[in-house]
Amino acid sequence: MRVRAVTPADADDVFRLLRDFATSHRPEPARFTAVTFPALLAAAAAGRAEFLAAEEGGRVVGYLHAARMPTLFAGGTVLELLELTVDTALRGRGTGSGLVRAVLEAAERAGDVEVCVPTRRAADFYRRLDFTETATYLKWAPVG
Repeated sequence: MRVRAVTPADADDVFRLLRDFATSHRPEPARFTAVTFPALLAAAAAGRAEFLAAEEGGRVVGYLHAARMPTLFAGGTVLELLELTVDTALRGRGTGSGLVRAVLEAAERAGDVEVCVPTRRAADFYRRLDFTETATYLKWAPVG
């Protein structure tokens, strides 16, 4: 397995993985192609995000998206890991851990103050990678 930056050619594989990852939203193919995927590629190119792919046999089998945010409270940028998914059939083989290790290295290179991840479902996975629980994550979504 090799970890690398996501490229425009990875769109189909990333969308396939996204459909299995998303539980609270249903990804729309047209919006993904026209808006969200190009926006994430641009954010990563500008250093505002990390958008990484795990590749095996020439195929993307996992991806990670993290957004970099300037903060006052931390005295620098915080990298928030927002999406991490691996092909269901390949889980438990170190692919997700490899993606997380790669983003932690990227955070160190970028001088990020911390890396955080809002999750409950995967808390044990992140604890095994030395993340510690610090807060409850709340969200608000507009109706309609």
